[in-house]
Formats: sequence, C-alpha cells, structure tokens
Amino acid sequence: MLLACVAGVAFGSIGFATYSIGAFVKPLEAEFGWGRADVQGAILFSMGLGGIAAPLAGMLIDRFGARLIALTGLIGAGLGFLSAAWATSSIWTFYLAYALVACLGAGSGPVSWTRAIAVQFQKSRGLALGLALSGTGVSAIFVPPYVVSLIENFGWRIGFVGLSLLPVAIALPIAYFFFHPRDTAAPRPGVQATQLPGLTALEALRSYRFWVLMLSIIAMYLGITGIIPNLIPALTDRGYSPSAAAAVQSVFGLAVIFGRLLVGWLIDRYWAPAVAAAVLTPPVIACVIFLNDVPYAAYLFAALLAGLAAGAELDLLAFFTARYFGLRSYARTYSLLYAGVAVAAGIGPAAFAYVYEMTGSYNTSFTLAAILFAIGGPCVLTLGRYPTFTHARSAGAAPVDITTGRGKG
Repeated sequence: MLLACVAGVAFGSIGFATYSIGAFVKPLEAEFGWGRADVQGAILFSMGLGGIAAPLAGMLIDRFGARLIALTGLIGAGLGFLSAAWATSSIWTFYLAYALVACLGAGSGPVSWTRAIAVQFQKSRGLALGLALSGTGVSAIFVPPYVVSLIENFGWRIGFVGLSLLPVAIALPIAYFFFHPRDTAAPRPGVQATQLPGLTALEALRSYRFWVLMLSIIAMYLGITGIIPNLIPALTDRGYSPSAAAAVQSVFGLAVIFGRLLVGWLIDRYWAPAVAAAVLTPPVIACVIFLNDVPYAAYLFAALLAGLAAGAELDLLAFFTARYFGLRSYARTYSLLYAGVAVAAGIGPAAFAYVYEMTGSYNTSFTLAAILFAIGGPCVLTLGRYPTFTHARSAGAAPVDITTGRGKG
C-alpha cells in the first residue's frame, strides 16, 4: 500500500508538474518566443484547476472508492502531459494541456492516496502519511535530470512524451497490483455499506476547525510557494554564484523529505497541533535571515527551517482531517481543504514575482512571508482536543472508537 501511494504521489497529476516545468522554459522560449513567466504560468493552470477539481474527485472517491478514481486519474494525467507535446505557437494550447493534466488527472492527486492511508492505518497514521507523501521528494530528485536528458537528446516534444509515461508506465502498474484500500463505497448486492465514523463534509464546513485549517493552509502555502522560486534569484542578487544559491535550495529540498518523516513520527506520539506550531512557525526566523546580509551558513539554516515546514504541512493536513473530522467524508473534506493548498500554491509564485517587479527588491516579499508564517503556524493551537467518533458496524455490534479502533462497550 505504501509503495503504491509513494508512486502515486510522485507521478500523479500534482507530483512532478512543478519540478519538470523548468526544463522546458528555454526550449519553448527558443521555439515560440514565449517569456519565461509565460511558460511557468502553466503551473497556475495545473495547480489552480487541480484545486477546483479536487472536491469533485473527493465526491467520486467517496462514491466509487479510491482505487478506481486513482487508477483513472493516473491515465488522465498521462494523457494531459502527452497533449502538451502537440502545443502550437499559441500559448493557450500549452495552458490547455496543463488544464487537462489537472482535470483528467484529478483522481491521482493526494486526496486518493491520503484517504487510503487514513483508513488503512491508525496507530502509525502520521508516519504512514509522511512516507506516502515523500513521493514528492522522489519526484524532485528523479524528474528534472530525466526530462533534461530527453530534451537534450530528442527535443522538448519527446520530453513531454517521456513525462506522460511516468504516471502510466510506473505509477499505474504499481497501483494496479498493490493499491487495494479498504473502501466502504459500492458494497456488494444485498450487503449494507459500513458507515465510517465522523462528520459529513457539510458538518465539517460548519466547524470552526475547518476554517482554522484553511487559514493555516493558505497562509503557509502562499509563503512557501512564494519563497521557493525566488530563492535563487534573491541570493544571486546578493553576489552568490548560481551554484551556491542552488545548494541552498537543495538543502530546502532535502529538508522537505526529512520534515515529512519527522513530523509523521512525532504526531503519532504527541498532540499534533503542538508539533505543527513548533514546525510551521520557525520559517518566520528564516524570512528574517533572508532579509539580511548574513554569512552563507545562515542561509543554509534558513532553508532548513523553511523546508521542514514545507514538508510538514501536507502531512499535517491529512492527519488533522482524519482526527478532527473523521473518516466518514474524509475525501470530500480533505479535497475542500486541499483546494486551498492548490490555489495558494498557484498564486504564491506569481504574487511574489509581482511584488518584486513593483518594489525592485525581494525584501517586501520576505516580510510578507514572515507575516504569513506568523499567522499560519500558531493558529493551529486553537484546534483543541481530538474528538471521538463512534459507529456500529452491524446491528448489535459494539461501537468502534475512531481514535483507537478498539470496541467501546
């Protein structure tokens, strides 16, 4: 199950779109004359529409089960990337391809994989989520050199063909054989569906906790995605070589993977909001460091703090959804919250770039990011104690406690 989820997260619709786009900037610029910002604008279509499609995917998952929707989504993501190989001089054909990746591949996003983990694991749910979502780190390591090699040897169109093979040739077979989540959707004829414990999506929307999480998500992802693409330019503006600046970003990437696993292990043992606040708030310090002319080692430390937070946020979102709202409508509830992730991730880079163009400096952007982190980290402390949800599996059966899985008499 974990292997299938890692592959699905790595090579699903969201996993590698951002990490691969940079390799296509110069080839598309040379062939069509598009600006670099124009090419990277495709990510807004991919992430933004992915956020809009996520709630629909969540509804389908709750209705038909995660397996069917995930497998279909992997095929859809492959078709979307394949269509990019036929982009013309009109940039809208390129944007349409990334829109197809988001819409056709919506079922291969984190909603499917995290729902399976949340239902399958209880005692070690946090660590399992961290392992599954570390697929983004796998994608960050593997995809860029793979795409660059294809483009250098065969051209950018074959590069997109190569991308289309990742979800279909790698993730799809692994998911087909190993992704068999415990679904309660579509029961056998004559068998009543088991009702998982928890709130409906509408009940979750009425909870203050939902909106606290949404506030934290939007604040954190606006800050994180604003920093990532601007980190290298900001450091090279201060006189560092591109390789030295890239090394700082590499520390960020390694910290993302480590943060996922560390936070997953901690939230299985300690109150998750406290862990979240301890990890999500320190990027305020990172932004203060980036604002000043300090020794190189300080920038490496700042990248470490920011990377830990970036790695933790998505794991925490899945964990909080399961613990505070239950599993009854997990996919729908998580997908609504994930829409905030996708929209913020799509807006963040463009917003920070716009601020730079207006002010001629990254200082304002880092200041805004510090304010966002100061809001997004501590606010999760208001979530309070974990609620307990119960259900009866069959007539006369003892209720089951969602927090432990043990019967309550």
